[in-house]
Amino acid sequence: MTRLTVDDVYQHIRGVCFKTGPPGTVGAETEWFVIDAADPAAHVPRERVRALVGGAGPPSGGSRVTYEPGGQLELSSAPFGGLGALHSALGGDIAHVRDALAPDGLALVGHGVDPVRRPRFQADHPRYACMRDYFFAGGFPDAGLAMMCSTASIQVNLDIGADHTDAFRRWRLVHALGPVLVAAFANSPLRAGRRTGMRSSRQGIWTELDPGRTLPVLRDGADADPAEAWTRYALDAQVMLVHTAEGEWVSDPGMSFLEWLDKGEPGEDDLSYHLSTLFPPVRPRGWLELRMIDALPGPYWPVPVAVATALLDDPAASRAAEAAAEPVAHRWAEAARSGLSDPPLAAAARACFAAALDALPRLGASGLVPLVDEYARRYVERGRTPADDPAPDSPHSPLPLSEEDPTWPR
Repeated sequence: MTRLTVDDVYQHIRGVCFKTGPPGTVGAETEWFVIDAADPAAHVPRERVRALVGGAGPPSGGSRVTYEPGGQLELSSAPFGGLGALHSALGGDIAHVRDALAPDGLALVGHGVDPVRRPRFQADHPRYACMRDYFFAGGFPDAGLAMMCSTASIQVNLDIGADHTDAFRRWRLVHALGPVLVAAFANSPLRAGRRTGMRSSRQGIWTELDPGRTLPVLRDGADADPAEAWTRYALDAQVMLVHTAEGEWVSDPGMSFLEWLDKGEPGEDDLSYHLSTLFPPVRPRGWLELRMIDALPGPYWPVPVAVATALLDDPAASRAAEAAAEPVAHRWAEAARSGLSDPPLAAAARACFAAALDALPRLGASGLVPLVDEYARRYVERGRTPADDPAPDSPHSPLPLSEEDPTWPR
């Protein structure tokens, strides 16, 4: 096996993680908590969910069904050439899973953090056991277990860019938009039955974790080359686990990737695996993963996908987003704590939603305008997020869906 050099790492990241091409492809990953309607505070065994979902057959829209360490169910879409096709396919696949679970009294619910249940580790793959052990050994036992077992997100996947210049622009823009997206879609004020004092407790949990693998890549040196910045980030990060040639999994070998590289041991497969254990809010993998968005109440999952896509892919919306987001580009902590009650973030979110609504018809996604507009009127224009809604009788109950509902806050 060929041993890597620092230059090899850079070339891999340049050629694979930042592979350029004409933008226009979009994908999404939605994570859901599974609850038993008869006892929402009870943990649902993952194997019970697996059996029901597996018995219903594969989703017709091509989404992949996987499970997080705490039993969260994830639906990962195929990549699509437009928002309309993605919405139709992934929406149908979510309905397919809901229908598979409903006869057994189970339901999918969207929260950034499980509002009721404490973390329960249900994974059986050695990778997850090593990850848990790494966070425990590193002094992050509570945040590590909570991140793995009690958080859920909506991830948006978008193209890197048409060329190096476009990739640089999109990289900067998506980092500047990060706090706006955290704030606008904050939906995790409760954790294990208690209010945390944050609108996005999920973002707070990520912030508590190993900063070398969870903080934003773009913090200082905004003019740095994206591939160089990601290379430095990856080299400095601690190695979380090693899968040995003998098939063993070793957690926390106690060195950075650069230190491992100096030993002459890792190969390209080790690099790829190391990169998969880094969790910044924007992660380049040949596309841009936007990982900072809380899971939302069922009908609203398409909204952040539509907004983020419009702001990156439509030229006029991108210009508006750049102007709106740049002043709040570093307000990650304020976004998690205050959501849209923070005036600068609220102003940026209003401008970004207006630009996205204007752009969606140009992207062939007019069908999503009513839902995005409903979310904007219900939350963004009022300086609110789902985290500000009154807690229903059951913390896992779905929220009202329309302005006509008498419980809709006014």
